[in-house]
Amino acid sequence: MNQTVKIMTPGPTQVRENVRMARSFVTTNPDLDLTFYEEYKTICDRLSALLHTDNVSYILSGEGILGLEAACASLTEPGDRVLVLDNGIFGKGFADFVKLYGGEPVLYTVSDKKAIDVDALKQYLQENHDFKYATVVHCDTPTGVLNPIEQICPLLKQYGILTVVDAVASMFGVEIDVDAGQVDILCGGSQKALSAPPGLTMLTVSSDAIQAMEERKIPIASFYANILTFKNYYKDKWFPYTMPISDIYGLGAALDNVLADQNIYVRHAQIAEAVRTAVVEAGLKLYLDNDYCSTVTVIEVPKDVNSAQFLQHMTDEYGIMIAGCFDYLAGKVFRLGHMGEGANVDDVVAMLDAMDQTFADLGYLLKCSMKDVFERAIKQV
Repeated sequence: MNQTVKIMTPGPTQVRENVRMARSFVTTNPDLDLTFYEEYKTICDRLSALLHTDNVSYILSGEGILGLEAACASLTEPGDRVLVLDNGIFGKGFADFVKLYGGEPVLYTVSDKKAIDVDALKQYLQENHDFKYATVVHCDTPTGVLNPIEQICPLLKQYGILTVVDAVASMFGVEIDVDAGQVDILCGGSQKALSAPPGLTMLTVSSDAIQAMEERKIPIASFYANILTFKNYYKDKWFPYTMPISDIYGLGAALDNVLADQNIYVRHAQIAEAVRTAVVEAGLKLYLDNDYCSTVTVIEVPKDVNSAQFLQHMTDEYGIMIAGCFDYLAGKVFRLGHMGEGANVDDVVAMLDAMDQTFADLGYLLKCSMKDVFERAIKQV
């Protein structure tokens, strides 16, 4: 394992030392020791507070995808029509979970180059609103597009449509107000801007969503992905499965880091804007037309540059790891992560310097140094 590589990917991210140390604390039996139920609830309540919601929060043992599947598994009954807002790979991907549990996904597909247009969606819903719930991705990580969930979700609620939001790549890099946005189920992951190791899903769940689960005619077709199994954990002092106690201690420390960082959202936004300025002035092309998320910047791979070769060279020669992509964007874009512990000037300077040098090594001439432009731009904010 190469301990010297700095990861500047859009998740997983770097992990702060206090989070790593929290995961090494002596542990108890989380099934039997009642003090752990108190600790778990305290961490969940802290999560709700940081997301500006009175809704209950749960931490599940599984990578962020578990939260997306659990939301669909818990809400979907056979034959349910579900609106899938699709302007990206993960947005469209919700349809697979809906179908898996017998639902009928109805895709609302628009360009992946920009955010969902709320006015256009409003017109669509006037004629098409017979849906049990809708899914939307806040930040679709393959493109970095940021959708305005604070407008989309209240619009859907006007028609009695429950909302499931994938905020895995945005949570704690972009401020989210769950209650103001009327989000029914918000899904996050430990390994993105929260900067804890992979392995945990975080959910906030509204009373409307819980009621819909409880009023199902057909039982939820899963145990591990059944949100209702957590409903009475505190009252009954019973978890549906043994909780990964060390991971949860680490998550608690990561939430403390967020709570103590009064500048977290401003810093993410300023760094992201300066990165985009550097990319454009260097003559590279951003994938998106607009509506950028503050946690990830996506760049089109220039003609005559081999994506795999570039990424490997940058890692091997300069010790910095950025990401390519997958699906229809495989080999076509680079993804730069500036989220969580990686959202700091020094690490971004190192990343852009490594990119400058890698382009030069591979014979591709930039118009200017991205590192230099970034340093100038960040001083001006």
